[in-house]
Amino acid sequence: MGRGKVQLKRIENKISRQVTFSKRRAGLLKKAHEISVLCDADVALIVFSTKGKLFEYSSDSSMESILERYDQYSYAEQQLTTDSEPQNQLMHESISELHKKQKALQEQNNSLAKKLKLKENENMLEVEHDGQGRQVEQHQSNQAAHNSSTLLLMPPPPPQPPSTPALLASLTIGGGIQARGGMEDGDDNDGRTQTRPPTTTNTLMPMWMYRHFNE
Repeated sequence: MGRGKVQLKRIENKISRQVTFSKRRAGLLKKAHEISVLCDADVALIVFSTKGKLFEYSSDSSMESILERYDQYSYAEQQLTTDSEPQNQLMHESISELHKKQKALQEQNNSLAKKLKLKENENMLEVEHDGQGRQVEQHQSNQAAHNSSTLLLMPPPPPQPPSTPALLASLTIGGGIQARGGMEDGDDNDGRTQTRPPTTTNTLMPMWMYRHFNE
């Protein structure tokens, strides 16, 4: 049966806590030695118990040399961090400026895209309007051509019969001419004019003419 999972919390029993510390300390020192030998690493291990007792382990090099190297590394890292703070601040400011410029450019691009879309819509409306105007003009020209061809193909109107007053006038004028001709025929060879009784002209139309007009 395997071991159960150990909960990582403080052991309340003092004796159990001391026993666990001794076992874990030995295992920790063993692991430090193994990593030093297997990986050829400089290892320094320092452990203080609850009573203040010191337990330490160092690889082949001494503990002092390892701690000195640690101090030098810590000081160099601290100096690098101190020197890089202004640079970091400048970098943050530059990044903020770039973000602002990016936002402004994005807004400008959105505005230009909206204007371009409106311009395209206006162009489409103009093209549609021009097309409709051309269609209307073409329809009007076709209609005019059709009307002109229709007028050319229409037959002339039939002649209208003369009206009754015009016919009466022509009959009256004919009767007057006949009466005048009769008077001219009555002149004799001596140049004397023989008087003849005036001939009466009948201005009334015959009945067959009335029937013709009624029809």
